[in-house]
Parts: sequence; C-alpha cells; structure tokens
Amino acid sequence: MKLCVFAGTFNPIHNAHLAMGSYVLEHFNFDKILFIPAFKPPHKDYDENLSEHRLNMVRIAVEDNPKFEISEIEFERDEKSYTYDTIRELYKKYDTAEKISFIIGTDAFGQIETWYKTEELKNLIDFVVFIRENDIVDFSKLKEKGYNYTFANMKHIEISSTDIRERIKQGLSINNFVPRKVEEYIIENGLYKN
Repeated sequence: MKLCVFAGTFNPIHNAHLAMGSYVLEHFNFDKILFIPAFKPPHKDYDENLSEHRLNMVRIAVEDNPKFEISEIEFERDEKSYTYDTIRELYKKYDTAEKISFIIGTDAFGQIETWYKTEELKNLIDFVVFIRENDIVDFSKLKEKGYNYTFANMKHIEISSTDIRERIKQGLSINNFVPRKVEEYIIENGLYKN
C-alpha cells in the first residue's frame, strides 16, 4: 500500500485541507490518505475541550471519500502527539510497499529540524510540501541533510482554521470554508463562539 499521512490540529478541518488531500491522491497515486488529528499537539496551543470535537469533525469531513481515512492513533496514546512516535506505530499497523509520505506546509517544514527525533524521522518519511502563495522557499540545505521532499504545486486556497474561528466569533457565515456537515456540527455544538 502507498500511504500518505495528513496530520494536524484540524481546528477545524476545512475545504483547503480536503483539497490538499485530493490533490495528493490524484497527482502522487496514493492508495490512501490517512488524516490524523493531533491529540496534544506539541507546537501549538490547543483547547483540550475541543479535542473530541476536532476528531469528530475530521471523521465527518472524510467519510464520503473511500480513499480518505481517519486515524485515532494519537488519541489512543493519550499523550503529546509527536510525529516520530506516530509514524513508527503506523509502520507496525500498515503493510506499506514504500516509505510513508507526509503532507506538510512550508512554514512547518522550515522548522522540521526542531521536531522531536528529527534525525530519525527524516529516514522514516518522504515529505510532500505545500507552498503558501508568495512564499519564497529554498530547502536545499534540508535536502543535503537527508530530508527527502517533493513540492505539491496546487494553487493555494486562502482558507485557514484561525480565520474560520474568527468568522464564527463575529457571527459570519463559514459555509464556503468547511463541508456542510462540518458547519452543521459546529453550529449544533456551539463551537468557537468565544
């Protein structure tokens, strides 16, 4: 199996996340995109009360695509969500014919050397790097250090989870930003109102 991981806080998951997953499926011929919501993300502030909601929203968002799957692996561990630990677990769980790939944005990839056990991690995964509009990137030094990556040349979609949360606080519509079922879930559970 050719597997690609899309890990993140997904607070909330939105249409750009899903478009990225679809792009990678189409252009890199993966058998499966595994969405992994972080339980306790080490690099981000997060509201623990929202953890289950974030998981539920990802589940709802990916349920209609047979090649998208959600993994609760980081929730099952109930500790800080380090990518290195997660990837090692995935190799035990999935029969992969080649290295697992990992979707990442340029901002996070630029910080990859600060990640937990980065030296070991770089040998376990190939990175699929999405470039934000107007980002000037040169990761040649990372390539020299053994980080294997490919750029995904998808046109940038200007949606962010931060903006969505802000729109909700202001009482603005988010129906063009998230799948309809995710929007309904947010409304039903009164999420992000303050």
